[in-house]
Amino acid sequence: MHKVKAIARVGLVALLMALAGCGSGADPKGGPPSNAVRVKVAVNSGAGAWLTQAAERFVKANVKTKSNKPIWPEVSVVEAGQAIAAWQAAGSADAALWVPDGGEWVELAASRKLSGFTDCASTATSPLVIAMWRPLAELLGYPARTLGWLDLSSLAADTSAWAYYSGGQFGKTLRLAHGHPGVTGSGAAALLAVAQAARQQQAAVTPADLKTPILQASVTAFEGGVALFAPNGDELGATMASRGPEYLGAAVMYESTVAMHGQEGDEALIPIYPFEGTFVATHPACINAGASSETQEGARTFRDWLLKEEAQKLAAANGLRPVNGAVKAGALLAAAGGFNLSQPAVVFAAPSAASVDAAQELWKSARKPINLVMILDTSGSMAGSKLTSMRNAAVTFLQAMNAEDNLTLITFATDISVRVQAKKVKDVRDSAVSTVRGLQANGNTALYDSIAEGAAQIRRSTSSARTNVMIILTDGQDTASRNYKYDDRLIALATANGTSLYTVAYGSDADKNILGGMAQKSNGNFYAGTEANIAAIYQDMSTAFGGSAGIGR
Repeated sequence: MHKVKAIARVGLVALLMALAGCGSGADPKGGPPSNAVRVKVAVNSGAGAWLTQAAERFVKANVKTKSNKPIWPEVSVVEAGQAIAAWQAAGSADAALWVPDGGEWVELAASRKLSGFTDCASTATSPLVIAMWRPLAELLGYPARTLGWLDLSSLAADTSAWAYYSGGQFGKTLRLAHGHPGVTGSGAAALLAVAQAARQQQAAVTPADLKTPILQASVTAFEGGVALFAPNGDELGATMASRGPEYLGAAVMYESTVAMHGQEGDEALIPIYPFEGTFVATHPACINAGASSETQEGARTFRDWLLKEEAQKLAAANGLRPVNGAVKAGALLAAAGGFNLSQPAVVFAAPSAASVDAAQELWKSARKPINLVMILDTSGSMAGSKLTSMRNAAVTFLQAMNAEDNLTLITFATDISVRVQAKKVKDVRDSAVSTVRGLQANGNTALYDSIAEGAAQIRRSTSSARTNVMIILTDGQDTASRNYKYDDRLIALATANGTSLYTVAYGSDADKNILGGMAQKSNGNFYAGTEANIAAIYQDMSTAFGGSAGIGR
């Protein structure tokens, strides 16, 4: 059985820098030689582990330019949508080699005046699949009965059908997840795959197609079952595998992600290849024509090395399908694990950049809005820079919320104050931001009473059309609650109405066991917060709830 646990998650981007020094002239601390040609590589998470390992081997091989300078790739794992947004903000792309999920992201970058990436070559492939627990898939009739995108839409929308097929073993509703479509290539592809299935065509859907009622209804039905949006495709696979079927019944990710994180045995995560068809990530490696000629040479040399047998075998070992015909798929894609190299039978045509953009707009209306209660500690121990950092993070979060989301804002110290009560964000965003910016620290810590008040607010405003979420931030233990203590009664109140709790222990004095336990019991998440990472924590939560991020801003 899987052990369900709350995972501390920090940050939207995982920077994987695992490059070792080698050869004469290398820095004794392991950095590049002083004369090295340093090549910045940005890669999506679907190929991130592979490229990080490949870069290590490449450096150890001491590959050099024509002028005899060692080439030193520096790999950063950053999802395609986030990379484009960051480069737009900076005014240019700093990566010399970019490996997004597919060519549509290169086209999308060019549409945003980031047109330097050319000479692209596919380095490995991986189809987009539905990761599902084997027992659940078998209850749904798989593999004797094929499953598809619209099956998930139907099960997400019809709780009685879900109860019938699942036998009540996997919760009252089907909990789905996929990447944030403004950030991750797999998330955007998930939306478009549902649209393709509803359209019943292999040719790429157009922006006009995405405005038709049947496609909008299908995507809306699918999104109705989505419990969270991951900022990173690999993180989604790792979290689902770690927390088990109670956390998520199914999620959309690449086949390679299932291979890397799925377990063996009767309860393993397996890939479902949707019968309607799916997209295939090609992981093109593209050269930045704006880089210096020497840097371009280094980037191209590394890219070409990725296509050789040694690197392709490493790709296979990471669950990817090699593009070099001399290399076979690895053991991770064995049939015993549910993998089928003859699938997908139908491959959807790659979308245009315009369709990826149009999918962002469709998603804003299709995603299930949240009913959020945000609880902030304003006790005396929060005074100073700690409060300032928290205020700034919360303001950024509020500014990214969807206009149709509901917001309740509660602060607590010795007493509890309901600052905003169950209002649509579009009606109170400015006033809520102003309120948070004006918060001052004073008094004791009535943590448990504030949680009970948050639960009461959710009880009054709950609706089947919204997902209930409570964010709880505190820097200390309860010292002032009059009516509640941490017990089963409080937990039952807080987790009622399907509420997911996202808890933040801000500093070393908060009780991490209590906050982590509450998150675990509600399919939420626990974060260990500091002044240094609090902004990243709130950004991570914003992404999980479908806030504006990446190209979806």
